[in-house]
This record gives sequence, C-alpha cells and structure tokens, in this order.
Amino acid sequence: METFKIEDSQLITGECFCGQITYQVAGKLYDARSCHCSRCRKAFSAQASAYALVERGVFEWTSGKDLLTSYVGESGYGLQFCSVCGSTLCGVYQDEIHGVTLGCVNGDPEVTIGMHIYVGSKAAWEIIPEGVKQFDEGPE
Repeated sequence: METFKIEDSQLITGECFCGQITYQVAGKLYDARSCHCSRCRKAFSAQASAYALVERGVFEWTSGKDLLTSYVGESGYGLQFCSVCGSTLCGVYQDEIHGVTLGCVNGDPEVTIGMHIYVGSKAAWEIIPEGVKQFDEGPE
C-alpha cells in the first residue's frame, strides 16, 4: 500500500468539541464512507458515521492524548474519544489508528463520501442521497 506524505503546511488537523485533544495527519485521507449500522448510530449519536481511512504512520496526537478514552470490541476494532466532551475522534484496530471521523477534521480534508455502508440496517427515518454507492452490509 502506498504511503502519502505531504508538506507540513498541508497537514490535516482535527480536534474534539472542547479542543483539548488535537491531532494531525501528515498524509491524505482516503476511502471515506458513511456507516448506517445501529452501532455507529449509537457511537456517533447521529443517523450515521462519516469516516475516512489514514495510512499507517501518518497520524499523530498533538495535544491531550492523556484525555483519550477507548472502546474496543471483541473483534479488535474500536473507537477513541475525548473523556471530557465525548467527541469520537478516530477508529482503532489492534491499538493502531486506522481512520478519523470527518466531523472532527478542521477545514477541508479534500475527501468525499464514496460509499454508504450497512444501509440495510439504517434508521427508518433516514433518507440517503442518490448517486453514491450503497451496500446493504459492508463493501464486497
């Protein structure tokens, strides 16, 4: 897998709602998706999650790492969030950050949602926009 590196002036930054935890990504986000499963709705307190992957080694906490709380399921996948304000910041797999929540990214990360996943279990009241790939479960 190719690693994307960009100039320091083009770092992607993000932070939680209270601003006590911050991070930077020295690379591009990719494979953005919105997950509509019932677990993501609960974790993100929304109709779906908005999430993009990051390459290994390009993510770095810049402040507040000691305020992180983690939830990791039996599968080894989990989330890290701010213990002060509750913002969900990133996804982890086996203690490694594999992606960020797009709602906590500052500015324009130059990525668009390319797929809606687990739409088979979406909330009945949600209407998904036309023109984006949809999967009843995960992508094949």
